[in-house]
Amino acid sequence: MNPHTKQAHTSSFGTEGASACYGVGVKEAYLYKKLKKKGVQCRNCAHYCVILRDKRGICGVRENIDGKLYALNYNKAIAVNIDPIEKKPLFHFLPGTQSLSVATAGCNFACWNCQNWQISQMPQISGKIEGEYISPKEIVKIAKENNCPSISYTYTEPAIFSEYALDTMKLAKKQGIKNVWVSNGFWSKELFDLISPYLDAVNIDIKSFEDEFYIKYCGGRLQPVLDTLKRLRKKKIWTEITTLIIPTLNDKKEIFKKIAEFIKKELGTETPWHISRFSGAISWKLQHLPDTPIKTLKIAEQIGKQTGLKHIHIGNVF
Repeated sequence: MNPHTKQAHTSSFGTEGASACYGVGVKEAYLYKKLKKKGVQCRNCAHYCVILRDKRGICGVRENIDGKLYALNYNKAIAVNIDPIEKKPLFHFLPGTQSLSVATAGCNFACWNCQNWQISQMPQISGKIEGEYISPKEIVKIAKENNCPSISYTYTEPAIFSEYALDTMKLAKKQGIKNVWVSNGFWSKELFDLISPYLDAVNIDIKSFEDEFYIKYCGGRLQPVLDTLKRLRKKKIWTEITTLIIPTLNDKKEIFKKIAEFIKKELGTETPWHISRFSGAISWKLQHLPDTPIKTLKIAEQIGKQTGLKHIHIGNVF
């Protein structure tokens, strides 16, 4: 089935109705298509999961309950912290300010290098979706009380808590608070269209420029990420790119060059590129790999400069 041939189902199901049906913290998904025999197709990310009754999608937080798709992580914040915006990392958007950072459990990727795997992979590992019940209204209130000019949807993949994020983003926009996504970029077009009117800035990972890397080490694909980035440029949403350089896996000069050339051609030379150092000790499945040599980061930086990129930042180096 071509996921773009039929219109996605957009629900108007309220929190109270979902709670009565299945418990607190559950909401009918905003983007899905009903199929035969009470199956559904999720339209939230580029996996476009077809989910049978009583089953969950790849992210582990969306479940088909009697022919309707529900987000099981609505209002369930696994982390709420105040961070410098530079930690996202965003170096050219509201520099020097604090951002209220919010996340729920779950992810649509399963990156071997993930440093937040205890929460991103929680639903897949334990089946649990833990978190503290904090409403979108309360999130915005916390941001205002702490003089945070932005809210960042981060730590895990915001696409998998898009209902929670979107409801918060709408309230934040009304209060003059900016919305930031720190994301793998593996979105559906339907999701992009839904959130882009409320989105002010993003940091998107380009993890490699090889599809094989995305398939083996992330559980995703490269092209949907590139498509998201092109849409962000077209909408003029501020974008910064991060590449975590992992020894032996994505540390080839050819990869650096392809990433730099894509940024230059499709996003513009003003687009910041964050080149980050990998640390095996805090990764999910790559503890056997060494930390990225500083020399490798410098090679990537030099290639970026030679390509014409104007803002290159080396990260995770003290």
